[in-house]
Amino acid sequence: MKIAVLAVQGAFEEHEKVLQRLGAETIQLRQAKDLEQDFDGLVLPGGESTVQGKLLKELGMFDTLKEKIQNGLPVLATCAGLILLAEHIAGDDTVHFGTMPITVKRNAYGRQLGSFHQADGLFEGIGTFPMEFIRAPYVESVSDGVEVLSAVDDRIVGVRYQNQMGVAFHPELVDDDRIHALFLQQI
Repeated sequence: MKIAVLAVQGAFEEHEKVLQRLGAETIQLRQAKDLEQDFDGLVLPGGESTVQGKLLKELGMFDTLKEKIQNGLPVLATCAGLILLAEHIAGDDTVHFGTMPITVKRNAYGRQLGSFHQADGLFEGIGTFPMEFIRAPYVESVSDGVEVLSAVDDRIVGVRYQNQMGVAFHPELVDDDRIHALFLQQI
């Protein structure tokens, strides 16, 4: 199984390490020609969603990736990746891929220094999972067809819609591979 990890900005190497530990082959998506390779799934990492969205367009990757997602490519999106998938961003008219019918609230826990938050939360199909939030969004609302996988302090932090799974936290930064394993099982 080959998983592509968006590698234009953000915490992509950590995702690669987890996926490789689980037996998956990984490739980095850095430019349009990288999209010519075959891959079975996609990881959209944390980082800066605005920067990632801009780079995806400048590098000629945006339309192809959006089409692949719309055509059923399995996706795991974390933190900024969740914002890239969201159909709406609260208080912001920006839409990136817009393939998941949710509204996200950016920087829901504050700016970088004050935003680091750890919690053990229940995650559907996994049980208790250690969650690290860094400048994290949360899901403010979901539309029909979106399955809520996790909520912490009455805020939705994990969702699945068709082929797309998104979390507001960073599963690649904890010593627990179960969310990545769940993603690989969906492929």
